[in-house]
Amino acid sequence: MELGNAVRGPKAPKDPTKKRAVVYFMLDDAVEGRPLGPNVFGEVHYLEGRVTAKVASLLPELDSEIAKKLQLCDGFRELVHSIGVTMISDEKEHRGESISFALQCRTATGYNGTRYTMQVPCNGTEAVLELEDYEVVEGETSLASINLDFPSYFTGKMTIRFYLKDGIAVPELIPDPPVAFDSDAYRNMILKSLWQVGNTYRMKRVIEKARNGEDVTIAYIGGSITQGAGAKPIATGCYAYRSYEAFKKRFAKGKGEHVHYVKAGVGGTPSELGLTRYEDDVLRCGSVTPDVVIVEFAVNDAGDETNGVCYESLVLKAMEGPGKPAVIFLFSVFMDDYNLQDNLSRVGICYDLPMVSIKNAVTPQFYEETPVITKRQFFYDLYHPTNEGHRIMADCLDVYFAAADEAESSETDVDLEKEPAIGNRYRSLKAFGKDDVIDHEAVSFLDAGSFTETDTALQCVEKDLDAFVSPEYPDHWMHMAGCKAESFRMRIACKDLMLVYKDSGDPSFGCVDVYVDGVLTRSINPLEVGWNHCNAVIVYQGEKSAVHDVEIRLNPEDGSKNFTILGFGYTE
Repeated sequence: MELGNAVRGPKAPKDPTKKRAVVYFMLDDAVEGRPLGPNVFGEVHYLEGRVTAKVASLLPELDSEIAKKLQLCDGFRELVHSIGVTMISDEKEHRGESISFALQCRTATGYNGTRYTMQVPCNGTEAVLELEDYEVVEGETSLASINLDFPSYFTGKMTIRFYLKDGIAVPELIPDPPVAFDSDAYRNMILKSLWQVGNTYRMKRVIEKARNGEDVTIAYIGGSITQGAGAKPIATGCYAYRSYEAFKKRFAKGKGEHVHYVKAGVGGTPSELGLTRYEDDVLRCGSVTPDVVIVEFAVNDAGDETNGVCYESLVLKAMEGPGKPAVIFLFSVFMDDYNLQDNLSRVGICYDLPMVSIKNAVTPQFYEETPVITKRQFFYDLYHPTNEGHRIMADCLDVYFAAADEAESSETDVDLEKEPAIGNRYRSLKAFGKDDVIDHEAVSFLDAGSFTETDTALQCVEKDLDAFVSPEYPDHWMHMAGCKAESFRMRIACKDLMLVYKDSGDPSFGCVDVYVDGVLTRSINPLEVGWNHCNAVIVYQGEKSAVHDVEIRLNPEDGSKNFTILGFGYTE
């Protein structure tokens, strides 16, 4: 049998009685075979830069050099004898089935290294593969991903063990006790999330509408945590849906059919992109009028080149827009305790808006002798919460709902015309893509040049209660590799201009240069981030609105490569 990508499991280790030291990558983690396409179900865990922190979070006493080596292909093979995987389906009817497990390595040129594969029964029986049964691909660098392929949609619990070679010792993992969600300690922890109730004028109006049985819409906009990453099932396990249900339980009349739900989370994106997609993803092109908008960008806005101006502009855009909704700030947190709440809270303080901080609730207690919840219980990976973490986030929002209900009603609405805390330059930003450019009088001329194709590999996300994904910016302009390179040209009346484009990890994508009125304003490398997602950048800023000629020119060295323009945002 040909090795390299051959399936060699499940099977028992050669000496099944031999006790080997174990490092865990997953420990009873929830997994979900989400719909990824027609009759395709699965889940992908991207590993680059994440393995070291993941194994260290499960076993803090692990030697740091061992943890670092496990990230790299050479180090991984130096240490690991075999990989053991157990999976048990949550539904009994699927326990006679199996899923396909693959650990993919990468080289400098892409995801083309060794692929360690095996079938894993869904009944809790461990499947084991031995690394020595696979030929090694030359030039490998790091572990790239774990790919789980399911035969249909279902959920389960998975444990992944790295069995180490002879003579390597590591501390034994001691499982954490279950989280006591009904305890006083838990209640005290989530109460610490309530940073500021703020002006209650708008929220009181929403609560009254809900109690009267009037239509109420709660919308959520943010990054991958709002999308639901780490929650299983993603549609109903995420904090957004859980907090929406909490709102209905607390305020809705009857069964709450009049309370509606909009989830607009997109992984890896900051509020800069949120500004350009608010019309499509929250307002749904005018079909949705939100009453509440929960904004979650505190861990994503490191990618906002304006350092908070876009965040403040997005908040104002929402509050001034259709429905004049109540806006709630939600500050999530990464495993390394990082977020940007110290900067972004300035906006909440300025306008006296409600703020809920997950960091304030959970991070201090992580370091207590007996925490309510540990880091390895709260975090699914370096960035995203587990089901337990998403529950905590929802409970923290519910603390705010209760506090807003109990607080006195503010006599007047929020003053949005005061001096901004950071900046509000983009509060009136408008956005357009390929199919709606004709609706924008600001664009008097557009010649797409060779950007006439359709990109079929867009970033896709689960919206609202959908378990399946839908593409972001489906109406776009793509230059396809191999076509004659002709510039994209546009004449637009604007003060500021943003370009939304597709980042990619595919080396078939190349660079472009952006010229405004003949002056180079931005050079863009879509491979800089290294994975497929939407990105927004400012390509022009002016003192006042004027007509400008915009050219997006393929880099001469990359004229034969792909580039996708997703859309534009502009201020007048």
